Amino acid sequence: MSKSHNYSVKVKWTGNLGTGTSGYRAYERTHQIEGTGKDVIRASSDPAFRGAKDRYNPEELLVASLSSCHMLWYLHLCADAGIKVLDYEDHAEGIMIEEEATGGRFQSVTLKPKVVVAEASMMGTAQNLHHRANELCFIANSCNFKVLHKPQCTALSE
Repeated sequence: MSKSHNYSVKVKWTGNLGTGTSGYRAYERTHQIEGTGKDVIRASSDPAFRGAKDRYNPEELLVASLSSCHMLWYLHLCADAGIKVLDYEDHAEGIMIEEEATGGRFQSVTLKPKVVVAEASMMGTAQNLHHRANELCFIANSCNFKVLHKPQCTALSE
């Protein structure tokens, strides 16, 4: 049985400097992403495309979505398997290729989660559950590029 889930956000451009898009350099790429009852995410384009470097860009948000989805599935699977995760941190990286004809696309995203589990006996299963988390990740299943994983697992106690 399949279920349908709907997601709604508001994206509002905030970069009108007074003359709208009268020229390529006449406007800022700044915008806000809003969800009902949630903090506003201040966003822009990548600084390479005239964006604000102090704001998140869509490419970073895509990488963050992949990392977050993987982590949530992974923690769920660990809880079900009796693996006690004490800490989880990921330094995910994405590679985007610019192409003149098509604009560009992501070539790959590599997730690099560092996981700390309670006991050394849990490390093997904890390491292997990353594969299953990738299979279940909604965001990874929606991508047309490689999502790679380089997890590291350590234990608090031997």
